[in-house]
Amino acid sequence: MDQTVPVFAGPAPHVRRVALDRPWTWLARGWDDLRAAPGVGLVYGITFVVAGYAIATGLVAGDMLYMLLPAAAGFLLLAPLLAVGLYETSRLIAQGKTPTRYGAFTAFRANPEHMAYMGLVLVLVNLIWTRMALLIFALFFGTPRGTLADLVEMTLFSSASLPFLIVGTGVGFVLAAVVFAISAVSIPMLLDRPETPVWTAIATSVVAVRENFKPMALWAALICALTGFGMVPLFLGLAVTMPLIGHATWHCYRDLVEIRDA
Repeated sequence: MDQTVPVFAGPAPHVRRVALDRPWTWLARGWDDLRAAPGVGLVYGITFVVAGYAIATGLVAGDMLYMLLPAAAGFLLLAPLLAVGLYETSRLIAQGKTPTRYGAFTAFRANPEHMAYMGLVLVLVNLIWTRMALLIFALFFGTPRGTLADLVEMTLFSSASLPFLIVGTGVGFVLAAVVFAISAVSIPMLLDRPETPVWTAIATSVVAVRENFKPMALWAALICALTGFGMVPLFLGLAVTMPLIGHATWHCYRDLVEIRDA
């Protein structure tokens, strides 16, 4: 039975319920798309790697190593919007068309106004997370100081380490869950259906997560695992894992959302 999302105008989106193991299918289809358009995936992958290095280098240069993990998490909060070109690539492949790198990097033009609204929401959440991460660190450890070894000792092996990790992880989890709920299918939907208002897309995404809680929890866990795996080898793995997640997200959207006439 489909769950109807209330809309005020235009085509009415419906949400399908899927099986628990469906995220593995999305990954398999995403891998097929990555192989079908390796040029687009490679450019996107290299961009994510370079961005990772740029963030790390900037924090080191600014003597802000303590913000490395929060900054990496904040980057991931913005990733659903940054992957618009990958959604467009998968959309064109499904239509039997040939995607191009230019088309991928200009895909936001399909719905620039509402994409911008969605970007504003994600940026605001990212700013909230950054400020909260700074506050949490200051509450437990005061003014950051010392080398990387001192930072590791302070955050992992001091008497304040456990409560710091619990509070920081808890706050990060809540914000990440909010971002996941509002962006799981909303941005692909804005690309696929330019007539869709941003709040309708967000509502559709929230209902999709709610009605498919277990499969979407698995999907979120897979995203975290693949992203973490990609970061471990000096960010190099992101060259594959991030494009794969982007392509798979398109298939998640197509699986969960059906647009019907109002």
